[in-house]
Amino acid sequence: MYQEMEALTRELVKVASVNGTDGERNIGEKIESVIREMPYFKAHPEYVFVEPLKNDPLGRRNVLALFRGEKEENNKTLIWHGHTDTVGVEDYKALKEYAFDCEELEKQLHRMELSEEMKEDLESGDYLFGRGACDMKSGDAVFLVLLRKLSENPKAFSGNILVSFQPVEENLHTGVMEASELLLEIKEQFHLIYVLAINNDYICPLYPGDPKRYVYLGSVGKLLPCFYIQGKETHVGQCFEGFDASLVAVELVRQISLNVEFCDEYHGEYTLPPSVLKVKDLKQRYDVQTAYASFVYFNYFVHNEGVEKTTEKLKRAAMDAMQRVEEHINTQYRKYCEHTKDTFHEYHYAKKVYTYEELKNKVREEFGEEFFEDFPKRIKKLEESGVDKREIPITLIRHMLSALEENEPVMVLYYAAPYCPHNTLKEEVTSERMVIEKLQKTVKATEQETGEEYQILQFFPSLTDSSYLKIDDSKESLSCLKANFPGIGQLYDLPFENIKKLNIPAVDFGCYGKDAHKWSERVYKPYSFGVLPKLILNATEEFLKVN
Repeated sequence: MYQEMEALTRELVKVASVNGTDGERNIGEKIESVIREMPYFKAHPEYVFVEPLKNDPLGRRNVLALFRGEKEENNKTLIWHGHTDTVGVEDYKALKEYAFDCEELEKQLHRMELSEEMKEDLESGDYLFGRGACDMKSGDAVFLVLLRKLSENPKAFSGNILVSFQPVEENLHTGVMEASELLLEIKEQFHLIYVLAINNDYICPLYPGDPKRYVYLGSVGKLLPCFYIQGKETHVGQCFEGFDASLVAVELVRQISLNVEFCDEYHGEYTLPPSVLKVKDLKQRYDVQTAYASFVYFNYFVHNEGVEKTTEKLKRAAMDAMQRVEEHINTQYRKYCEHTKDTFHEYHYAKKVYTYEELKNKVREEFGEEFFEDFPKRIKKLEESGVDKREIPITLIRHMLSALEENEPVMVLYYAAPYCPHNTLKEEVTSERMVIEKLQKTVKATEQETGEEYQILQFFPSLTDSSYLKIDDSKESLSCLKANFPGIGQLYDLPFENIKKLNIPAVDFGCYGKDAHKWSERVYKPYSFGVLPKLILNATEEFLKVN
């Protein structure tokens, strides 16, 4: 199967399925054709499920297929799932035209000066280069080849395997969110018991020279906290008389971005700190007025922290940023007055920080619920005009601040898409402890069989579709999220109830490679096509056996 997996990976890479392009539809069609060509699914076309995404102008689709073992009555079902889209190829620069052709790309790389590590990997012949080779078309190929192999003899197989391939993983996770309804329908129709979901998203070394392979028991969560900042404008000729929103934005970034105080620890594993993803002022044209408003948002990873706790931490950081800017203004103005011999007077501002929920409550008290009746129409109009989902709430916030006649410096914190639920298997939950024990048994058996060294960790550190198969947030946490997520049902229809109903333990095994999302992306073939299939088959046997 090694050669089949490599060959299919090369075929899948050739389908340029960059997120947000027609290629995402094409890769779905390609995978569907691979499945339908399998003898089992020729005999059972009713077990292939193709679901177009709702209102999707690109015609992207979820592709699922159910293989039902016939050895005995066994409703236990494993889900093998993966995503089919990739990031773009601008990072390949002069090699861009070869990014989706593994063979041609390799020829070009042999002509280039490369880092010592990359050169060694290339010359070894053990790595396959190309966009998506590592993240994660190799993982999809492994599942498809294993599916074909197992389905050749259904009478010898006990239990069921549901493969599930989704688009739109690399940004909004729309594919898996919409697939949640179909997963529930298939479960009910065939009376299945989902015992485990295995994702094959890539794994990689965690430090130079890292010899281990990893199994992850869950998914890191992700929030996108956004800050609308209203300052107090001034002419640059009276620069100390204003409260520059751009300066506040910069200070907020300094307070939060890469600050390890915001890392979330759970059972000895830490998230990476927040990273700023966008910072800009909201001026539409050049003039000599300082910025009246600015906008910032961050990537914020979560392991177990409730949204309500995160919100309080971010509010404190926001107020601290505003206070520091005021202190900076006065410190520099004092120094300036010392130079000019002018009389110094201190500036003070009635600074405020609201959450979106707090701002809405204040407006509700003053104007009643009817104030918000036209918000859905406003959102729809902004969305149709092409305004980014993350920035649409700015218009709503400005409307509310204007109604309240809030003219002093103010910051409003809200959350926007995407939101990735955090989840992991927990020892204190009996059913989940049993899953952990089975995984430990599986990993140990694979170590003995292959000589690989594994380490089991709780959280896959990169964002993954597995987040949408199980959710750990408390009611209080989800309530806080929803209250501070403008247009959550309209701009971002997250299927909370479906995820809760599914509640599938979701783990990541993954093909092994290096440099995902970089032009040097590559997958290590000996492990990915030689060892990983054994790990998957061992897990399949362990979790589907009839007790």
